[in-house]
Amino acid sequence: MPGSARTRTFDPVLVGNRETDAWAAYYRREWRAFLVAVVGMVSAGFGMRPHRTLAGAWHVLRANQLWAPYPDNDPDGARRSMRRFYAMVLRDSDLTYDPVRAAELEVEWWRLHRAHEHDPAVPDDALVEALVDLYAYVYSAPPVSMTAAALLRVEAMGLSDAWVRAGCAKDDPLLAAERQALIASYSALRSAVSR
Repeated sequence: MPGSARTRTFDPVLVGNRETDAWAAYYRREWRAFLVAVVGMVSAGFGMRPHRTLAGAWHVLRANQLWAPYPDNDPDGARRSMRRFYAMVLRDSDLTYDPVRAAELEVEWWRLHRAHEHDPAVPDDALVEALVDLYAYVYSAPPVSMTAAALLRVEAMGLSDAWVRAGCAKDDPLLAAERQALIASYSALRSAVSR
C-alpha cells in the first residue's frame, strides 16, 4: 500500500529489526548488508513505491558512507544525500516538511551521537532533544509527543555503543537488547504519529 497511510501506521517490529540490522552492518562496515537492511527499513517505514524505496535506500547508504570515516568524514555530503532521501519520501506521503531542514536535523543527531561516543560528557539529553526535533519536524507533531520514542532510541544507541566497544559480535546479547529498544522506540513513535 504505497502512500500516506504507511508513513503513520508502519510496523514497528519490522522497522526496528531492520534498523538494528542496519546499525550492526554500519559498524562492521558491511555495506551490502547495510543496503539490504535499509531497503527493508525504508519500505516498512515509509511505504514508498519499490523503485523509490531502492533509490531512497541508496541515498541513505551514501549518506552513511560519507559520514562513517572518523574524524575525516563529509557532513555536507551526508546532508546532501539525506536531502535527496527526504525529498523522495515526500513524493509518496502526506508529510509536509522541507527536505533540506529534515536532512539537517537527521545529520545533527548523527553528529551528537558521534560526539557522545567520543566524549561521555556530551549528555544523553542533547541526543534526546535532537531526535525529538527531527521527529516533531518530519511528522508535524508536538515535540512532547516524541519524547518516549527519542528516549528509547537513545537507549538503543547506548547499547549499540557498548556492543561496538565489546567487539561487534553478532551473537552478543547487547545486540538483542538494542533490537528490543529500537522496536520499543518505533512502537512509541507509531503510537504518537498515528493518533
